[in-house]
Amino acid sequence: MDHTNHVRLTATELTPAILEGAAIYGADDHKVGTVDHIDGAGTAGAAVIDVGGFLGIGAKPVAVPLTELEFMRDENGDVHAVTGWTKDQLKDMPEHRHH
Repeated sequence: MDHTNHVRLTATELTPAILEGAAIYGADDHKVGTVDHIDGAGTAGAAVIDVGGFLGIGAKPVAVPLTELEFMRDENGDVHAVTGWTKDQLKDMPEHRHH
C-alpha cells in the first residue's frame, strides 16, 4: 500500500474513538495487528495492539507508544497506522495486561 498520499492525523485526532480498530502495517507493509484500545491520553498514550491470532482469537496484546506509530487516513477515510516494527518483533514484546 502506498501511504504517501494518505492524510496524517493531527495530535487532536489521537483519540480512542478514532484509533480503536485501526489496522497497523509493519516495516514490510503487511498488516501486523489491530488497535484494541488506547491507554493514556495524547502523545503520552499507548496503543494496545492485538498481534497474531485469527479473528481476534489467540491474539497477543502488546502496548506501543503512540509516538512509535504514524496514524493516517486513506482515500476512503479509513484510519490505519504504519510502524517500523515487524509482526515478529511485536510478538516478541511483553504481553500487555489490563490494570
